[in-house]
Amino acid sequence: MNQFKQLAILILVILLGCNDPKKGSGQDEIANEPYKLQQTIYYGGDILTMTGDSPSYVEAVVQREGKIIFTGSKADALARFDGKADQVDLDGKTMLPGFIDAHAHFSNFSSQAIGAQILPPPDAGANNMAAIIKILKDWNTPENRALTGWIFGAGFDDSVLEEKRFPTKHELDQVSTEFPIMIIHISGHFAVVNSKGLALLNITSETKDPEGGLIRRENGNEPNGVLEELAAIPYYAKALTPQTKEASETFFESGQDMALSFGYTTAQEGRAMLENHAFLAGKAEENKLKLDVVSYVDYLFVDSLMNTKWNSRKYDKKYRIGGMKLTLDGSPQGRTAWRTQPYLLPPDGAKEGYLGYPAIPQDSVLESLYRKGFANNWQIQTHANGDAAMDQMIRTMGKVSNEFEKKDRRNVLIHGQYVREDQLDAFKELDVIASLFPLHTFYWGDWHKEIIGDELGNKISPTRTALNKGLKITIHTDAPVALPNLMRMVGITVERKSRSGQVIGAGEKLTPYEALKGITEWSAYQHFEEDSKGTIEEGKLADMVILDKNPLKVPEEDIKDIIVLETIKEGESVYKAPH
Repeated sequence: MNQFKQLAILILVILLGCNDPKKGSGQDEIANEPYKLQQTIYYGGDILTMTGDSPSYVEAVVQREGKIIFTGSKADALARFDGKADQVDLDGKTMLPGFIDAHAHFSNFSSQAIGAQILPPPDAGANNMAAIIKILKDWNTPENRALTGWIFGAGFDDSVLEEKRFPTKHELDQVSTEFPIMIIHISGHFAVVNSKGLALLNITSETKDPEGGLIRRENGNEPNGVLEELAAIPYYAKALTPQTKEASETFFESGQDMALSFGYTTAQEGRAMLENHAFLAGKAEENKLKLDVVSYVDYLFVDSLMNTKWNSRKYDKKYRIGGMKLTLDGSPQGRTAWRTQPYLLPPDGAKEGYLGYPAIPQDSVLESLYRKGFANNWQIQTHANGDAAMDQMIRTMGKVSNEFEKKDRRNVLIHGQYVREDQLDAFKELDVIASLFPLHTFYWGDWHKEIIGDELGNKISPTRTALNKGLKITIHTDAPVALPNLMRMVGITVERKSRSGQVIGAGEKLTPYEALKGITEWSAYQHFEEDSKGTIEEGKLADMVILDKNPLKVPEEDIKDIIVLETIKEGESVYKAPH
């Protein structure tokens, strides 16, 4: 064929393409391809896209091979895709984008899912010492002990226990003196171990308190079993690490299934130690992850882990490292958050005037850590609950940020329970995202008022004030501190009612739509994933959830009881509620 014939054929093809009325729309090209790839049409319910500042609905969504390729009217969807896609009638139910928890500890979901259920009501029945002892005794079976070699559970809460104190080794010794026991406080910042556990951890009267931690004592210097902060956290892996491959699989599946049942399509490991990372990276390599997991590596391990392939903005088999995690203080409900004003009720063994304490006492050390993060352009998540800890964060990050050019870093304040208004202004200036924790208003709102006073207690998790000041915000469960029930979190963020029914800071309520933004679009932005997640739009991943009711169309008090019926990750159904 000579050059002139080739040119003539090319021109003819171009002209035919221009005259084809079916060309010019990517949607139409997709719709007219043979029905051989996975395509699904969803219609027949409220499809809330979460785009824009006010609620927006579409009648139909079409996904193809894990991505959304159409949103619009049902008539258009059927005209283009009928006979070329599976059809799902939502039957009046509600579809939203998949949920993204802005801060949680995914690798520890399993300990909550299969450990002894020592949460207080309404999540479980541990409301006094006798109940904790009974629950642990009932859980103490050879099959359960074989998981890790320990008797373990997570979620006891001294603020709700009738005795208003921590259990000690003496209560746990009533469960067993033969086998080691570790129970973890609902805050995640304390553990209690029995006498056998203390012996295995080699904690004796001669053991010194580590920097940033405390071993509670009795009878002079004898450990009473209660371990605080960095005297506790490094030992969690001892009691919570599966002993066999079979146990590891049981752990992983139970935690992942729990996350999927609450609508997670992206989860976070909010403080990855070596063991957490290895566990998750291993599951990724085995293609076992059904949802995306992003880890933030504890600063102690960044030198090794941030140089691996996992440190990336892109997922590798649904796993990646997103940045560095710093922890500046402890738990407000556990009274280890570092404050500028004394707690009204000091914890056991503390003197009047107690302020909590820092995890990294020296500013120079914290400055060097921030400097490392800024120099490497790592996203930094900083845990700070007390206002003294946030003062330290602001003065050190502020100093370091002046040494570097301004970039889209999306550094995050995690929790910020006792944040002051002037500190919110400083975080706005530093371009820090405030990821707040309004679940506290239900679980510990009454307790906060006891330990810091009524006025300050009403200002915890100031979501409305932060929004009004122009900060970007998200909300989170911090699971397994609380159950990873994202609809309960949305409802509590809207209601802000405590266990006793008091409203904790009426002026800090979010609207239902804003609260949903906090676990969809805004959280996707926090994770640098707004181009692929957070809203139902063409081109984004087909990450979606189906709820039994529309959170925008039920009374506020009913939002927290909405149930996830189905979780869809990249077009595949990964969870369906039992009938």
